[in-house]
Amino acid sequence: MRIDPQRSLVVVEVRRAGALARLGHDHVVASHDVEGFLALAEGRADMYVALDRLAVDEPALRSEAGFDTQPTSDAVAGTRRNMLEKVLGTERFPFALIRVARADAGRPDLSVAITLHGATRAFEIPAQIETLPRGIAVSGRMTFKQTDFGIAPFSVFGGALRVEDRLDLRFRILATEIGNRPHTGDSHCRPISSTIEQKCTT
Repeated sequence: MRIDPQRSLVVVEVRRAGALARLGHDHVVASHDVEGFLALAEGRADMYVALDRLAVDEPALRSEAGFDTQPTSDAVAGTRRNMLEKVLGTERFPFALIRVARADAGRPDLSVAITLHGATRAFEIPAQIETLPRGIAVSGRMTFKQTDFGIAPFSVFGGALRVEDRLDLRFRILATEIGNRPHTGDSHCRPISSTIEQKCTT
C-alpha cells in the first residue's frame, strides 16, 4: 500500500513558556505531505516527511487545537523561518524518517522509530486502525521532547520567552492499495535524497 499524502495529516502543537510567555503565541505545525509505503501483511510501514514543506498556524488547525488567536501573516512567516533554519536545520536535515511496526499482534500499539535532526528515538504509541475500501487508516497521538533529538527549543530574551520542550503530536495516516499495473521492465524509482534510499514501484 502507498501512503496517500492528500488524505493524511500530521499535526504538532507547540506551546510557549517562560516569564514573558504572554507576549508570544502557541503554534500548530502540520504536514500534508507524508509519503511512503505500508506492508500490511508484514505489519510495517516506512514513511518520510519533507520538513521544508511544513505548514505553520493554519487557521482551521489552530481552532481545532483550541487556540483563540491568529498570528499575523508576517509573524507566521517569521515563526516558520526560525523553525526551519534555527531549530530543525533543514539544510542539513531535510527529512523526518518514520519506521513503524506492530508492537504485538494482539494489540493495536505501534513501535515507532523516528529519525529527526540526525537522531533516532523509539516510541510505543497506542493507535486506532480502521479498515477502508481499498485502504486502511491509522490514527493516534504521542508526546515527545525536542531535546530527545538534540534540538534546542527556540528561545529569546535569555529564555524569558521560549518554546516548551514537550510537543504534542497527532496523526491520521491513510494508505491505499497500489493498483496492479503491467510490468514493463522500467524502474519507477524516485530518489528522495542522498541520505535516503530510493523508493521504487513497478
